[in-house]
Amino acid sequence: MNKEKQIIRNWLKFFILSFFVSGLMAIPVEPELKFLINHFPFDGSIKGWLQELLLAIQQTGKDYPYLFYGYDWLAFFHFVMAFLFIGPLKNPVKNKWVIEFSIIVCILIIPFALIAGHFRDMPFWWRFMDCSFGFVGLVPLVICLQKIKRLETEEKVETETKNAYNLLFTQT
Repeated sequence: MNKEKQIIRNWLKFFILSFFVSGLMAIPVEPELKFLINHFPFDGSIKGWLQELLLAIQQTGKDYPYLFYGYDWLAFFHFVMAFLFIGPLKNPVKNKWVIEFSIIVCILIIPFALIAGHFRDMPFWWRFMDCSFGFVGLVPLVICLQKIKRLETEEKVETETKNAYNLLFTQT
């Protein structure tokens, strides 16, 4: 049982760190794009798209800097999601709902990215990249959920055994 809990904890620590880093990366979008463009190894449509994004972000920042407040809220959401996983980290069985909720969110990322990306004229490959966050997120979450269900079953058996033992020896 301790091995199962340790595997769950390791995956959840990875998830917490991923959310936190994602949140940090949502704020300095312009310097990140400049870095990516300068170090992107290939010329072509992807680099061209990144350059177009940078130009749009620079123009938006110059004319409408308050729109980047949305990036700040995006970062805040990532931080909140990271904190949400502290519950399952402490008690995976009791907080299984966080994992189940997150699995649903990962599944919903896929149609959302495809639909919203279409209406925002995002290239298909970009939408597919956004969908990958859902697919990648599902892997550790499903592993955790399976292990939590095993823990849940073991805890139930232990409780039933303890109750039967107490019932036997308290009645005599």
